[in-house]
Amino acid sequence: MHPRDTTTMATIGSLEELTELMAARRGLYVRWSLGPDVDLAGTRSRDGLTGVELPGLSANALDVEEWWGDRSLRTWAARRLYDYSHLPRVRDGRVRPWLLRGREAGRGPDNEPLVRDVRPLGWVAEEVIAQAEREIARQTGAWGPLDRR
Repeated sequence: MHPRDTTTMATIGSLEELTELMAARRGLYVRWSLGPDVDLAGTRSRDGLTGVELPGLSANALDVEEWWGDRSLRTWAARRLYDYSHLPRVRDGRVRPWLLRGREAGRGPDNEPLVRDVRPLGWVAEEVIAQAEREIARQTGAWGPLDRR
């Protein structure tokens, strides 16, 4: 992993733009952190319970699973973003989502992918998170983010 200047990194500005990227390629992940500059400068993901350093960065896979069938890619993307949208509120207000490609090196303690050989692709704008929240609110099931507070 090598540091990269992300001050000029692209920004994904809409849920539609994100779903178009997801439809065009597999192997995309979203990570909620202080950003690739911090993460790729040597910061490692750690198990929150034990403090054990993990062999890659914790990320959330965006690839659609087969069981999803032909359901809405927009809803899938919204759900994947919404799962961890609580992190800026409970960890650090500077935490932001960013899109990346990489190689899965294992699974973390929450069964999340641990990603190495990370290539940052773009920040995910706050508006995309707001659009994801509205998409989730339109669904009929009782469900919420993975907030452990």
